[in-house]
Amino acid sequence: MKLALLLIATVALATPVFAKPHPTHAGKVADWTRVAAATPAGFVMGNSAARVKLVEYGSLTCPHCRHFDETAAAPLATYVRTGRVSFEFRPFMISGYDIPATLTASCNGPASFFPMMRALYSAQPDWVAKMQAIPADRLEVIRKLVPAEQFAAIGTAAGFPAFGAAHGVPAAKISACLRDPAAAERVVKVTADASNIYQVRGTPTFMINGAIVDYSAGPSPWAVVEAQLKSSLAKVK
Repeated sequence: MKLALLLIATVALATPVFAKPHPTHAGKVADWTRVAAATPAGFVMGNSAARVKLVEYGSLTCPHCRHFDETAAAPLATYVRTGRVSFEFRPFMISGYDIPATLTASCNGPASFFPMMRALYSAQPDWVAKMQAIPADRLEVIRKLVPAEQFAAIGTAAGFPAFGAAHGVPAAKISACLRDPAAAERVVKVTADASNIYQVRGTPTFMINGAIVDYSAGPSPWAVVEAQLKSSLAKVK
């Protein structure tokens, strides 16, 4: 989908940062949840050599993704901390609003991606409401802007520069990230690749070691994901 059409089609619709790993006397990492890195499709928390790799295709505007983060972040951390499980988040757009939100979360790179992502989830109802409250006449003006300026205008209306500043990322840096067309194109490509390669159709979608997790019959997404994590860990002992 062309960036110029994304918002036109959809507008109707002190946080801690990751530190360097804590080494122990044996050269091991004491807490892998403190290690994060960029990947070609998103950001990964934990040991890149973990035998069990959990991937989430998520949308920052998705209430179900927010609920998963709120309920699963703490128990998932117990698996990631040991270095036996890694967790990668890959953005999947369900709305043009996802682009400025994703650009904001990823603006400062892996150093603060996961804390910023969780802060955005926590405040999701507020900033989504601000986007949806943009007056029709202002939307008409935004539609005529080049894509990078569209994302900047929507992100500014959502309060993202100030939000970033409140969470350790300068407002000017967030504003620059919102105007980064290459970064926006990467978000579009990750979504397209997820759809075309893995047949991802909605969010959240999970994969463990490359296989899609079907949680449709489970009591909750995390309950099913955790059961499959345990099963996968048992197989790689």
